[in-house]
Amino acid sequence: MTNYDSLQPDFSKGLLPVILQHYTTKDVRMMGYMNEEAFEKTKQDDVVWFFSRSKNRLWKKGESSGNVQYVKDMYLDCDQDALLVMIDPAGPTCHTGSKSCFDLGPSFTLKDIEATIENRAETGEEKSYTTYLLNEGIDKIAKKFGEEAFEVVIGAKNKDKSEVASEAADVLYHLGVLLYHTGVSIEDVEAVLASRHEKKNNFKGARSDVQDW
Repeated sequence: MTNYDSLQPDFSKGLLPVILQHYTTKDVRMMGYMNEEAFEKTKQDDVVWFFSRSKNRLWKKGESSGNVQYVKDMYLDCDQDALLVMIDPAGPTCHTGSKSCFDLGPSFTLKDIEATIENRAETGEEKSYTTYLLNEGIDKIAKKFGEEAFEVVIGAKNKDKSEVASEAADVLYHLGVLLYHTGVSIEDVEAVLASRHEKKNNFKGARSDVQDW
């Protein structure tokens, strides 16, 4: 996570353009402006504050609706005059009630699966299949993961694209349960993939022991 105190935006050009982006789905939620006071309050409160040009005052995003935008991270651009804020929204970001002020299509990531599994584990919902698997333990989880992986193979052998997509979705879900049970997060997996990708790029054009994807 970024050290907020190390960020030094350039307010000499006026208000700072700010983009809000969901920290997991990466959906762009809205664009607003901050003055220096709004930026400092955002750092202090870990929720997004803007400067309203129409009202000519500070305003906390969600101050009326309750749909505040919790700050997960912040990044300045290369010129220090634009800010990207990664958020965990408490509700819709747009004042219209939409998730985003932009007309975005539906989005879904592996982190959404992870969040659902975490929620089921925390609530212990008895009728939940996830709760059942977690209660059964690693042997059952691993068995189901293997079964679903084999179903993907069967779909591929049958050249059935719909079946492959459906069974692959089951594989990803059961992989999510397996990862949760073993204490491995999606971010852990992403870090490994990013490291491999970086190594491959660093060795591009040269021989290395890095597997070529």
